[in-house]
Amino acid sequence: MVSKKDEFNFLPDNLPVPKDDGACDHLLGMELPSVELQSTGGRKVDPTKTGSKFVVVYCYPMTGSPTNELLIMYEKEWDMIPGACGCTSQTCSYRDTITLFKELNATVFGLSNNTPDYQKEAHDRLELNFELLSDQNMEFAHALKLPTLEFHGLTLIRRVTLIARDNKIVKVFYPIFPPASDAPHVLKWLRENQQNPSHKPS
Repeated sequence: MVSKKDEFNFLPDNLPVPKDDGACDHLLGMELPSVELQSTGGRKVDPTKTGSKFVVVYCYPMTGSPTNELLIMYEKEWDMIPGACGCTSQTCSYRDTITLFKELNATVFGLSNNTPDYQKEAHDRLELNFELLSDQNMEFAHALKLPTLEFHGLTLIRRVTLIARDNKIVKVFYPIFPPASDAPHVLKWLRENQQNPSHKPS
């Protein structure tokens, strides 16, 4: 029997592979926006004020949920949008490696424009050991001009991961496929760039 925390942690076969459309080419070197976002930790969080050497913000469209009737009804259509499916597997990959990020002095946030309540449900069900942020009003997304996708009247942030040092974006991962590969790739980059005090965007 599949546990609730692993219920959506499986990907269907033959998912379309997202292609690099250049929608994130402008992000390298930009400053993280200083905005306060509702966190699943029950507080407002400004990603620029963590005190960590690195900040990792992985943005994603929408996790699956047993109460999300829209995703349940249009599951096949969702799966056919390149880069849409796999938010749960991506999130779980960070959950399972979060200790390694902490060892590298990196704070991780998952961010979407899902409501705070929706984020909290996912956080608790998946037993996450880091915070999810709700960019419900798209303040973070609009400040960085992040790419979006449309799904039955919803505008959702596309999957992109940002690494910032001193609040400047020094690495962008986009597109990301498969989604669960994101955390290992980010960890690899952090290890390779950990000892560079005069880090330049790359």
